[in-house]
Amino acid sequence: MSNRYVVRYGVMRTLGVFTNSRGETLARGNRVIARTERGLEVGEVLMEADDQVVERMTDPRRGQVLRVMTPDDERESKRLLEQQQREFEICKKHILALNMPMEMVDVEQMFGGERVVVYYLSENRVDFRDLVKVLANEFQTRIEMRQIGVRDEAKLLADYGDCGKPVCCNTHLSEMPPVSMKMAKLQKATLDPTKISGRCGRLKCCLRYEYDTYDELQRDMPPIGADVLTREGKVRILAQEILAGQLLVETEDRRRVLINAGDVLSVVPGTRRPPEDREERRPPREERDERRPREDNKREDNNRDDGRREEGRRNEGAREARESSEPPAAEAPPNEPPREADAPPDLPPPNPA
Repeated sequence: MSNRYVVRYGVMRTLGVFTNSRGETLARGNRVIARTERGLEVGEVLMEADDQVVERMTDPRRGQVLRVMTPDDERESKRLLEQQQREFEICKKHILALNMPMEMVDVEQMFGGERVVVYYLSENRVDFRDLVKVLANEFQTRIEMRQIGVRDEAKLLADYGDCGKPVCCNTHLSEMPPVSMKMAKLQKATLDPTKISGRCGRLKCCLRYEYDTYDELQRDMPPIGADVLTREGKVRILAQEILAGQLLVETEDRRRVLINAGDVLSVVPGTRRPPEDREERRPPREERDERRPREDNKREDNNRDDGRREEGRRNEGAREARESSEPPAAEAPPNEPPREADAPPDLPPPNPA
């Protein structure tokens, strides 16, 4: 019989490996009172924590299960939930009064009354020292301010997703996996942002679930754009049907057919790279964004030089027009020898009569 259990606790649904102080057997779904690093909290037993389970967990929190919840504990938990609603409204009122650039998300009250945790959204860092002083005097306990992101907001407030089931971040996910548009493209999901975005406005976490399987299957298939040899001759890969294990190819007589990936005998060496590889060789978005202002500045400098040249041409034309409209200069006196620049040109000698 194991003396360790995986317990989920707190509004952020944190997972921890807790020991059982009384040594009694706990079942999945038992609501317990546990001591965590934050104080006394209500938790839910998920499973026994053997060595294999603990090894698969990433830096689990530690704690101790004190007891299974009694009817008195259930009534106290219900009272704290009602108190949290009042505390939420009080916090919201003080934030508006202090005109602070933050948005309230939720308030969490520890079961033992050790502290009140305030979850909020803000684009920048907020100096909430005045707010903490006001709330500490109001609630007579320790105040902890915790800034969260939009995905954590959905984890706290969201209920159901587009699939009709409870959102993953509020049920079985303990960590938010990184999700990219490349995963949606590989699985041939729609690229409509309204359909592949979750309640948080970001890409859905479920796009990550099958990505590793798609990626592993794609590695065993010829790349798009490559020329391959089959029993029917030489063809070019146009598209991949990864789950079906099929390839859309174009034959030498311009016909497009579906073939099984197993029908490929070999890949012709020296064929062009697939679009995916060329896309991966592009510089990261950050470098492209940094490069774009430099290109814009260069374009502005070129436009500025063109404007200067055009202005110079206009000034030169105006100067020539003024010179043509001015009266001719007065002739030099007779006794003054003509200047070299004003000397008349040499005339040919007269013809003899």
